[in-house]
This record gives sequence, C-alpha cells and structure tokens, in this order.
Amino acid sequence: MLHLPDNGRQIYEVSIYNKEVRALVKENQSHSYFDDFWADVRIQDVIARNEVEARKLIAKRFPPGDGFVIQEIHRGEI
Repeated sequence: MLHLPDNGRQIYEVSIYNKEVRALVKENQSHSYFDDFWADVRIQDVIARNEVEARKLIAKRFPPGDGFVIQEIHRGEI
C-alpha cells in the first residue's frame, strides 16, 4: 500500500482466484492468457468507501466474465 486511505475510505483485503485457471491446472494444463498462480487465492488490497464499492472496483480490474471469483472480502488493518 503506497498511501493511506482518506475521505472516509477503508482498506479492504479481497481474496480472489480464477476458476478457469484452477480447472486447467487440475488437468495439468495452463490458461492461454493468465498465469498458473491464479489457480490459488491471491490477496488484493482495495481502497474503497464500503464493501460494495470494493467489490465494484475489484470486478473492474478482475472481471467475473474472465473467470475471477471473490472468495472473501474484509476490512483490512492499517
């Protein structure tokens, strides 16, 4: 995190993985675009006003249509 949140925003930790990559890795294959590490849960920090906004921001960067799945989201600690 390069800067602290302001204006009522919080840090949210989002646990996310890619279901398409996960399925391919189980079959000893690789996705044509995304790296194999997306088969595992990755933590992404998001600065947002609330959980709804955090979900929107993460979905913009990691679209569900591309196979990304939010496993868990919670407010992080500073």
